[in-house]
Amino acid sequence: MALKPGRSHVHSDISYFMNEVAERGGVVVLSTLASGEAMDDSAALVTYAVNQSGTMPVGILMCDMVDKDLTKVPLNRYKHEVQKGSKVTLWTIGEVTTNMIYPGQAIAVGDPAYLGPSGLLTPTDGNVQATPIVGVFKSKKDSDGYAKVFVNLPMATPRL
Repeated sequence: MALKPGRSHVHSDISYFMNEVAERGGVVVLSTLASGEAMDDSAALVTYAVNQSGTMPVGILMCDMVDKDLTKVPLNRYKHEVQKGSKVTLWTIGEVTTNMIYPGQAIAVGDPAYLGPSGLLTPTDGNVQATPIVGVFKSKKDSDGYAKVFVNLPMATPRL
């Protein structure tokens, strides 16, 4: 589980598809140049980026992406499972409590939350100006490795 129940929702987006298995709670980025403007544009894909530099973060993935044989096993709606290749729910503005945080880094309240590799959040930008800011950490990590993050995408002010 990558999200805890402590959440505050302001704005979400259901414009994009995801074609891979993924755990909820991380930051997804655009993987194609499609805009997602047409709600049925299957070319509007998001992914967890291996290299975060120069990517466009779109939102926090709020569902688990699974690859199941639906003729034998149904999706578990209580776990917010979505079949690979389907639409995803992304939160663009709000607070989430996630453990999708780059390991080995100390977090302080008020630290900026940068996009890290593979959809992880990190309090440091790695001295790369092209690393996007996703939001702000609202708590330090708890004993289970979860922290509360205020997400605000797209960021209104670019980094200088």
